[in-house]
Amino acid sequence: MATEQYHEPPTELSAETRTFARMITGMIEEAEAIGWYQQRISVETDKAAKAIMVDAQKEEFKHFGMDLEFLLRKTPVWREILQGILFKKGDIVEAGEEAEKKVD
Repeated sequence: MATEQYHEPPTELSAETRTFARMITGMIEEAEAIGWYQQRISVETDKAAKAIMVDAQKEEFKHFGMDLEFLLRKTPVWREILQGILFKKGDIVEAGEEAEKKVD
């Protein structure tokens, strides 16, 4: 499991790239946990259990956001593209196309 996050030999990767891979893996894990909680919440009938699951899912949102912010700080082009997409009104695909053109 420890090397499944790498597609190249870990010993040949820089420390920065290994950290990047760890953070990407962390984001994937957080996203999976968010999805699992969403499924559990959607079928849970016990109000107390559901409240606990909702609270736990919020923690996963926080962790996902922290991972994303770390990666955006290390990868300015990502931040530039995402600033053109996130929290914008209108067509998401169009916003993405425009944001991508700005960094070409």
